[in-house]
Order: sequence, then structure tokens, then C-alpha cells
Amino acid sequence: DETGAYLIDRDPTYFGPVLNYLRHGKLVINKDLAEEGVLEEAEFYNITSLIKLVKDKIRERDSKISQVPVKHVYRVLQCQEEELTQMVSTMSDGWKFEQLVSIGSSYNYGNEDQAEFLCVVSKELHNTPYGTTSEPSEKAKVSYETLD
Repeated sequence: DETGAYLIDRDPTYFGPVLNYLRHGKLVINKDLAEEGVLEEAEFYNITSLIKLVKDKIRERDSKISQVPVKHVYRVLQCQEEELTQMVSTMSDGWKFEQLVSIGSSYNYGNEDQAEFLCVVSKELHNTPYGTTSEPSEKAKVSYETLD
């Protein structure tokens, strides 16, 4: 304007950490703020030293998430012998075969005994950013013990 003031139309939420960095040279990000938003602001203002700090903080956060032990959900499915191949070949969404346990035959079909099995499958639960994990559906919550 006529006084020399400039209007910069940016998100004030993410400008706070940038302003604090310019004031005292330290990166302080509120736990409720996404580091990526602060990175956008640092890049907009082309503050290279802050860009490096925020990128380092993002890498540190991501490495902590990847170091968390992986959790598994298990399902135990009962099936007949002729269903095994189809069931194992059509598993999806990250489910993988773990163990097959024969539970004998349940009935005679024609002249043949039909063998039945318990098929144990598992799926990894992946951690999402900010420390929460995805939860299995009610159908997928199955207690699991070693089957002999």
C-alpha cells in the first residue's frame, strides 16, 4: 500500500513456527501441526536453513514410525479339502497364509471322506502418522493360539 506494507496471504497457523525460528533460531512445532505444513511455509519464504531442519524432523518422525514393531491380526478359517486351493489363491488385502491344521473328516460324500482343515491367515497392521494404528474390523478380531 502507500505506506510500504505488504499483504502476504498465507496460513497463520503454519507461519507461527517460521516466525519463531526467525526470532530465536530454533525449530518449535506444536504437536498438533503437521511438519509438512511448516515445510511448505519455509519453502515459500525460501528459508533454506529452516527447510533443512524441518526435513530432518520429518525424516526423524518417519524413522520412529518404521521402528515400531509390526502387529498382526490372525484369522482362523474352516474349510474342506476341495476349497483350500481357491481360498488360498483368492486371499486379498494383505492377508497371507500362515498355517494349515487338519481336523479330520466331517462327513462322507459319495464314497469319499471329505477332509476338513483350519487355515490360519494373518495380516500386518500398519502404523499411521502420529502414533495411531489401523484397527481390524470386528470380523477380523480373532484370538490366536498356537495350534498343534
